[in-house]
Amino acid sequence: MAINIITFGTFDVFHLGHLRILQRAKKLGDYLFVGISTDALNFSKKGCKPVYSQEERMEIVASIRYVDGVFLEESLEQKASYLKQYKADILVMGDDWRGKFDHFQKICKVIYLPRTPSISTTEVIEKIRR
Repeated sequence: MAINIITFGTFDVFHLGHLRILQRAKKLGDYLFVGISTDALNFSKKGCKPVYSQEERMEIVASIRYVDGVFLEESLEQKASYLKQYKADILVMGDDWRGKFDHFQKICKVIYLPRTPSISTTEVIEKIRR
């Protein structure tokens, strides 16, 4: 029986840290589905729009060989619905979210993977500004 993995993120200004979490998530199962935060959801969470539009971010992530499907995450409140819709066996998130998704253990296993050290979208944007 196939094992479905799901993860969520903005995936703006795609970098090595994004690639590595997708690589490691895919190793945990057979199919990897990625929820991409909509522009509106990102604005509500962070108070700013992403550099790349949701369509561009979906196209970038969908082109990664480890990813089997992408979809738009329109609301944080719908995470349980997405997990059920994609028949997730495992939810993978970066360890900066440790503990925040444990309540989904009723639906699927939750695994927090270590972030790639010394890289974040914020840091990449700051480097570009300098």
